Amino acid sequence: MTDPLLIAKHGDHEIHLLPQMANRHGLITGATGTGKTVTLQTLAEGFSRIGTPVFMADVKGDLSGVAKPGATGKAAERARQLNLADYGAEAFPVVFWDVWGEQGHPIRATVSDMGPLLLARMLNLNETQEGVLNLVFKIADDQGLLLLDLKDLRAMLQYVGERAKEFTTEYGNLSAASIGAIQRGLLALESQGGDRLFGEPMLDIADLMQTDDKGRGVINLLAADRLMQSPKAYGTLLLWLLAELFENLPEAGDLAKPKLVFFFDEAHLLFKDAPPALLDKIELVVRLIRSKGVGVYFVTQNPADIPERIAGQLGNRVQHALRAFTPKDQKALRAAAETLRDNVKLDEAAAIAELGVGEALVSCLDAKGQPSVVERALIVPPRGQIGPLSEAERAALIQGSVLYGHYEKAVDRASAYEMLKARTEQAAAQAETAPPAGKSARAPGSTPGSGRQGVAEALVKSAARAIGSQLGRAIIRGVLGSLLGGRR
Repeated sequence: MTDPLLIAKHGDHEIHLLPQMANRHGLITGATGTGKTVTLQTLAEGFSRIGTPVFMADVKGDLSGVAKPGATGKAAERARQLNLADYGAEAFPVVFWDVWGEQGHPIRATVSDMGPLLLARMLNLNETQEGVLNLVFKIADDQGLLLLDLKDLRAMLQYVGERAKEFTTEYGNLSAASIGAIQRGLLALESQGGDRLFGEPMLDIADLMQTDDKGRGVINLLAADRLMQSPKAYGTLLLWLLAELFENLPEAGDLAKPKLVFFFDEAHLLFKDAPPALLDKIELVVRLIRSKGVGVYFVTQNPADIPERIAGQLGNRVQHALRAFTPKDQKALRAAAETLRDNVKLDEAAAIAELGVGEALVSCLDAKGQPSVVERALIVPPRGQIGPLSEAERAALIQGSVLYGHYEKAVDRASAYEMLKARTEQAAAQAETAPPAGKSARAPGSTPGSGRQGVAEALVKSAARAIGSQLGRAIIRGVLGSLLGGRR
């Protein structure tokens, strides 16, 4: 049995998170400056120590210190206050990731794998425009055209737009206005550097699930301070990663500890203005991914940021202080208190408003899967450094990683852009060599029987197109990226 994770203490009473219940998900909430980030680091270190890899976005840029021994200053003072006998400095194994490849290994998805549902969310498309984007993806699939990066998608949009009347009968109306809106959305995304997110080599989920030579789980940190300038891109990327885990991992049943723990910081960005179809998919993934051995922990300022149907699946709770300056804030505070299992010795609503930095109301699932009575406690301090590494320290860890060099160089293989360009050039060449109007196109020396050869060639080409179409339909598409939901 894996040792439980000590996450907080109330006097001499220890509060543990049971590893076998860690994949029942969790919620970490509290106002800015109340200690959520330190709680995140403490939990990440705890999971790493029991051999469970972690993925988390470094929104503020101050989590990288987990790779360096800490246990100094306020952290050491808190350890003495809590009388932690085995507390000491420790550096943890860390792999850095960054969409731009500047503060970590580049992290990429292909356009096909991201799929129209998530891409529409990223581009802020309306329902009509999303429908047209779905049709564009369907046409690309049927014609065997791989959509790997944004130039592939732009080329596909131009191709469909120029032939909209040809496709209308089979696929439905393809309005030029909607195609134009999608193109403008792509330009806006590129201007924010979003084109760096798409391409190959695509992230291999297995690279997030490594352990070091001591058996400790690797802590994967995504540099998100710059990515947060495009909130929908941030939320969509993390949701895609979660969907990839769901799609790729086999059923695991009840495990002694999770295979991976995924922290979703600034979770309100995921749910803000999300259409019902997307919320349905998120709920599905959160509900079922625990059977794959993955624990998901949402981090946000207020529990009300999480839709009720998803919040109901989050069994492990850490509630930091909330500030109630307005009637609306006071109502939200009372609602937050009501989400915790009542402690008759504690006024939860009053306590939430009074909590100090690094103090929280904590309720974790017991061995039977039931929420424990909530308790007011001090969070155990992290063992790694609190605060960021220097640029030189970070660069050294990136270059010393076993992954260094694999993701750094982008690969641009033949896909929709190159294939459509080749078609255009071939059509132009054929137009130049075509005989003048009114003259026979039969080659010198040909016979009437050679017409049958033309039919045979046409059949071969038709079969080739059919094979290409089948390959197109086999394009990798995740559970949130598929047209119809989950297709590999």
